[in-house]
Formats: sequence, structure tokens, C-alpha cells
Amino acid sequence: MLGRLSILISALVLGACATRPAVEGTTGSQAHVDAMVREHAGHTPVANEATMDPRTPVVAQEVEYSVDGSRVRGYEARPAGAAANASLPSVVVIHEWWGLNDNVRMMARRLAGEGYRVLAVDMYEGQVAQSPEQARTLMQGVMQNPSRGIAHLAGAVRSLEERTGAQRIGIMGWCFGGAWALQGALNLPDKFDAAVMYYGRVVTDREQLARLRAPLLGLFGAEDQGIPVDQVRQMESTLRDVGKDATIQIYPGAGHAFANPSGQAYKADVASDAWRRTTSHFGLHLR
Repeated sequence: MLGRLSILISALVLGACATRPAVEGTTGSQAHVDAMVREHAGHTPVANEATMDPRTPVVAQEVEYSVDGSRVRGYEARPAGAAANASLPSVVVIHEWWGLNDNVRMMARRLAGEGYRVLAVDMYEGQVAQSPEQARTLMQGVMQNPSRGIAHLAGAVRSLEERTGAQRIGIMGWCFGGAWALQGALNLPDKFDAAVMYYGRVVTDREQLARLRAPLLGLFGAEDQGIPVDQVRQMESTLRDVGKDATIQIYPGAGHAFANPSGQAYKADVASDAWRRTTSHFGLHLR
């Protein structure tokens, strides 16, 4: 099945941008990667005072999931009162362009504190960027093998289903991960029951968006020069035209990475409202 899926992705959706013209819906053309470098100028992947503890106690650990027959380590968190194999509403979380770092682990624990099992995938497979230049290289590596990116998401879902019997699964990501959250919902439409994308690259193609089944929440900043507002509005309009359940929120005065507690773009009030909307969205569709 994944073999056929890989062909579909390569032909219609993702494309390997380093050697072929970008196709709409990719996780990023070279121009998009360059835009992300500009948007993250002056940012670091180091958590600051905005780091937050989960609302209720959680337990967390590294876990393995299968990607095209190889084992990859991810990070899983769940409520402290839930058994290791308890069937819980679950969320696959995708890191931003820095990789699966302490910020993403913190957010996984925070979401688990709302009553979810959270599996954070590692699309960089053990590597974490310490600078925008490193992040650019790692992001480009995923772009050049997009079918493996989808295999990461499929493997995470399979792991949740087989180990815990998860019945309802959501997907969520920021930046690079926001784009992949949308791609996961489009390319594995029968696997996800809700999707949340934070300032990830949008898709405006009608045929692609028609495949969406999961209710979508999109959270964007009006001042984000890497994810232009006119494209966000175009996606919103197309989703409405094809009858999809989608809510798009654009925050005035917020730029790219407004929810990331590092660098200079973090906006506490906007991040707080976005988190409220995120937990409400998952509460409505996963419980």
C-alpha cells in the first residue's frame, strides 16, 4: 500500500523539489526553504521562560515505530493515570524545522496533560538542528524523499493502533510540521479524525483539498512573510467551496513561529489563544 502511496505522492503532491519544479502542496520548494531561513533569522531552538508544564501529571518515554521496515525513535507522552497500553484519544505530533527537540517534547507533554496519548515523530531520524543553516539542510533532506515522510506518519498511526488500540487519532504540527500535518490529513485521509496546522505551507489545489476528511484547524500569523496571508485565504476559500470542515484563524500582528517559545517571534497572548483553540478542536473531534 505504501508503495502505491509513494507513487501518488511523487506524481501529484510532494515532488522532490531539489531536482524537479515544485508542485503545489509540497512541504516546500527551495524558495520556501529560503523564506523559512529568513523567518527564523535570530531564532534559536533553545527553550526560554515560556516553557510550560502540563496541566495534569503525565509520563513520557522514547518509543519506536516502523518506517519502511526500519525502526525510528519517537517521543510519547500520556496522562500519568493511564496504563501504558490504555486506549486513549491520540495525537501524532510533528516537530517544526528544528527537529524533535526539547521544545517539541514539552509541547507533547503539555498536550498529554489534556488527556491524550501523544506520539511525536522524528522525521530527521535522530538529528536536531542548532542553527537555521542546519535546519535548512535537514528540511531539504526530507523534501528529497517525501514518501518517507508519509511513511513516518503511517508508521506512527500503526504503532498507536497496534500497541494501544487507539480508536481516534489526530495530527498536529508547527512550521515544517504544520505543512506535514496537512499532508498527513490529505494523503492518509482515513487515518486521522482531526488535524491542526500551525503556520505550515498551505495547499490551494482544489483536487488535493477535496481528499481532506479530517476537520482542520489552521493557525497563522498575519505578518508571516513565509506563509503569505493571501495563500492562506485562498486555501480557506477552496476548502469552503469543496465543503470541508475547516476553521482558519489569522492573528493580526503575529509573525511566523508565534507559538514557539524560543527566538524573537513568540507572542504569549496569541500562543495562548491558539492553544485554547487547539485543545477545543481536539476535544470536539477526538473524544
